Amino acid sequence: MAQVAFERVSKIYPDGTRAVNDINLEIADGEFMVLVGPSGCGKTTALRMVAGLEEISEGVLKIGDRVVNHMPSRDRDIAMVFQSYALYPHLSVYENIAFGLRLKKMSKDEIDQRVKRASSLLGLDDYLKRKPRALSGGQRQRVAMGRAIVREPAAFLMDEPLSNLDAKLRVQMRAEIAKLQTDLGVTTVYVTHDQVEAMTMGDRVAVMRKGEIQQVDDPQTLYDRPVNVFVGGFIGSPSMNMLDAQIVQVNGGIGAQIGDQTIALGAETTEQRPGLKSFEGRRVILGIRPEDLEDAALETDTPAHRTLNGKLELREALGSEIMAHFSIKGAHAETEEMRELAKDAGAEGTEKQIGVRDDEAVIVGRFGARSRIKVGEIVQAVVDTRALHFFDPESGMGIYDSTSPSKGAPS
Repeated sequence: MAQVAFERVSKIYPDGTRAVNDINLEIADGEFMVLVGPSGCGKTTALRMVAGLEEISEGVLKIGDRVVNHMPSRDRDIAMVFQSYALYPHLSVYENIAFGLRLKKMSKDEIDQRVKRASSLLGLDDYLKRKPRALSGGQRQRVAMGRAIVREPAAFLMDEPLSNLDAKLRVQMRAEIAKLQTDLGVTTVYVTHDQVEAMTMGDRVAVMRKGEIQQVDDPQTLYDRPVNVFVGGFIGSPSMNMLDAQIVQVNGGIGAQIGDQTIALGAETTEQRPGLKSFEGRRVILGIRPEDLEDAALETDTPAHRTLNGKLELREALGSEIMAHFSIKGAHAETEEMRELAKDAGAEGTEKQIGVRDDEAVIVGRFGARSRIKVGEIVQAVVDTRALHFFDPESGMGIYDSTSPSKGAPS
């Protein structure tokens, strides 16, 4: 095993494009580190530099105590699992897993021991004589994993290994890979575009944007205290509702005004985010996660000053919960980060639903399955004000400490 360290590493192409810019990142021995971000953010380029498949333009990259900037890929003691399985169709499962070991001229007994150990770990014992064409997608991915495991490398590098699998199989395989990494204890750098994958697998997650790391933290901290509006909008599924709001006085305290409605912020909220006091009378970006909105009819105590009322535009019943899309008077936050996230999700910007006026915003709430809301009716949603997020619309930084907007949200 070995740690992997990026020290001010950059990748600059001949036309001047900085695919990766000044990355500092330390990945500990045995750690499962996930690089996540939208398409084109530089995560795969960063991984390829570790693998020796991309030259490093600036900075120092270390694996263990060795600087590997100019070291050939074959000498770096790493194993890579790609999006494509890259299996030899004419070889059996056993022969595919053993292929790299035979190139190293290992003894037949040693190869046999390693292949059988890997096949046992991966549940492939019954498939060793089969050819890849006789395997399912998940089984082929296990064979690709087995080929990496038998090398007993210092680090695993995985580039979107589950993207070719269907949704159900992806869920199963991500749990298997996470358990396997824990059992083996091998340092792993995992690249994915899927933030749910990142949050469920990584010991820590590095969120990237435009070649730069925005925040590195454990998944829960990323979720609870995003350092900026981009991380807040990227992490979470469904994504955070981002609204234009103004901080105003409410009954001796402060509140967030959205359109013609005001949510009172309790003492706990202001204590957690003392920086909000300096924004009184000023515009902020208010982030509300869908899971922090609930149908008021399901609550026993519903304070009117902590609710949002709107017209239900769409109701998605998912069995265990209901996704409620309702319109309120107000506006979505329009920033470069929001437009970038919308484009990555397949939209060109914040889209209006049919029948929704220009002065209205549609927000999503994750309601309990017992909710009896109906399309076209007025919905009253309770807001968990303790879980609200606030961002400076000028800098995009999270509002936490009274002296530094980003303090309390480590990067």
